[in-house]
Amino acid sequence: MKLIKSLKTYDIFSLASGAMISSGLFILPAVAFKEAGSWIILSYFFAGILMVPALLSQLELATALPKAGGTYFYIDRILGSASGMAAGFANWFSIALKSALALVGIGYFANLIFPGLSEFQLKLISGGACVIFTIINIFSAEKAGHSQGILVVVLLFILAQFVLIGYRQADISLIISGGKNLDWSSIISVTGMVFISYGGLTKVASVAEEVKNPGKSLVKGSFLAFLIVQTLYVLIVAILCGVLTPEEFFKSHSPVIDSAYKLFTNPVIHWIEVILLSLAAILAFITTANAGIMSASRVPLAMSRDKMLPKSFGRLSKNGTPVFSILATSLFMLVLIFTLELKDLAKIASLFMLLLFMMVNLSVIVIRVTKMNNYRPVFKSPLFPVIQILGIVFYTALIFNMGLKPIITSIVFLLISVVWYYLFINKSVTRRSALVFMIEKVAKKEILTSMEDLEEELLGILLQRDDVKEDRFCNIIRNSIVLDLHGELTRDDVFKEIAIKVSERWGTDVDNFKLKLNQREDDSETLVYPGVAVPHAIPHVIIDGEDLFDIVLVRDRDGIIWNSDGTKVHTAFCLIGSKDQRDFHLKALMSIAQILQSPSFIEDWENAETPEELRTVMLLAKRRFLEN
Repeated sequence: MKLIKSLKTYDIFSLASGAMISSGLFILPAVAFKEAGSWIILSYFFAGILMVPALLSQLELATALPKAGGTYFYIDRILGSASGMAAGFANWFSIALKSALALVGIGYFANLIFPGLSEFQLKLISGGACVIFTIINIFSAEKAGHSQGILVVVLLFILAQFVLIGYRQADISLIISGGKNLDWSSIISVTGMVFISYGGLTKVASVAEEVKNPGKSLVKGSFLAFLIVQTLYVLIVAILCGVLTPEEFFKSHSPVIDSAYKLFTNPVIHWIEVILLSLAAILAFITTANAGIMSASRVPLAMSRDKMLPKSFGRLSKNGTPVFSILATSLFMLVLIFTLELKDLAKIASLFMLLLFMMVNLSVIVIRVTKMNNYRPVFKSPLFPVIQILGIVFYTALIFNMGLKPIITSIVFLLISVVWYYLFINKSVTRRSALVFMIEKVAKKEILTSMEDLEEELLGILLQRDDVKEDRFCNIIRNSIVLDLHGELTRDDVFKEIAIKVSERWGTDVDNFKLKLNQREDDSETLVYPGVAVPHAIPHVIIDGEDLFDIVLVRDRDGIIWNSDGTKVHTAFCLIGSKDQRDFHLKALMSIAQILQSPSFIEDWENAETPEELRTVMLLAKRRFLEN
């Protein structure tokens, strides 16, 4: 069973926004202020800017390869299965860790509303929220996305009214005084600390396979979420620095709530606002956890499809959701909530995120260099490869500012993942990565193994992305004979080339087949479109047998002299079939006519560089689908 395509632009916006706004806004500013004072405004701004390379690269890959698993899938297919396995676990755990941290935050803010709760009771509240959103995700990805949308609307409304009221009372002198002197090393260090606040933005790629129109919805939803949340982060942090004195900030555990005590002096409004902001914080943590369960669970699903994990992780329910993967993700989060201190684990989650972003940027560079025919992103990252190289450099710098312990932990984890792969998985995986192809190509070595399997998989993803149903015509084009000719030729020359290829496939007589083609054209010329000829097979070009049909695709950029008048065509389609295929012959002609009228077909056909790319242009052209 396939995942159901039910998510739209608004759902993507909600998932991305909800995945970003949580502890990074309601808790982290208090920790960051102790290191950099009001200069944390710059840190939040820089952290958002540093997300741009990862966002652009992720969107390019996601619109080209909208598959469950997101980052894991791209890295596996482009950098290799060993890298993919490490990336898969790192991606799965980093999302789950971030979501578990958000759920713990729910308990903290519940204690502000209901003081006196024990630590176990707070964990029960966090665990209960995890169970609720697990059930929602199991029931339906669409309902999970819609519930996320409702929560995000309420959250953004509360934060927007806080900004509108808070900026009027913020004291610029407090921001300027800052509590700390300008120290760029501290600002950079804090930038790395708060970087995780934006990490949820790219996690929507994990649910790309469930998006109705990924080329449109992923791009619009992600960019809109980034712009709104980045603006809110910077404005709210600036307001906090302008409302709380340095002394108050140093003592605060939740500066957003503490600032509300100072902004609203009327007792009734004061308590309403505190409750609203506490509710906003809880909603933020819930939306992050919900988005995390949804996106994290798609990673083991994708790994299971690739035989990296047991088949049970890839099984889908009647509602089209990966139940076992969701349960495994939620169980992991519950274990974290009830048993672990998450401070060091949060740093490791940030580190994994940075490593993944580095690999994503590297993946874009590799896949572009290989120039694979079926890599066709709807959105292409601008300023390639400068953006990707800068991203790798900046992410590396942030990693080295995170401390020795998380770096050592991550290296050990990655080594274990790679060793596990080579000991237990390697023999069952035969995929060739784009990286291997690129290295062989650059080294000018003979390609001992072709990239046909990867090209075929990419083509299948394209057809699924563009909702192209694979009818009989589509299957015939997939296996069609393609002649990409050069030089100005005559029609007779082309018919000879067609006859030779058809003879090799179907065992027909070359001269007899060529004669039938010429007789058909002499009787009734088949020019149907400027620059295009369709020499069709019925009734004169018939091959022996039953249920046989084939199409030969011909292109000659220099032109084919088609008749005595000197009419020149650049494209020809030759239809061949057995006697019982007359009806399908007419249907195939109708499909070709529709393809020729597709808005971008002629341009794409002329720009195609290889026979395989010519097939892809035919397959992706807009047309009605045939009943076989």
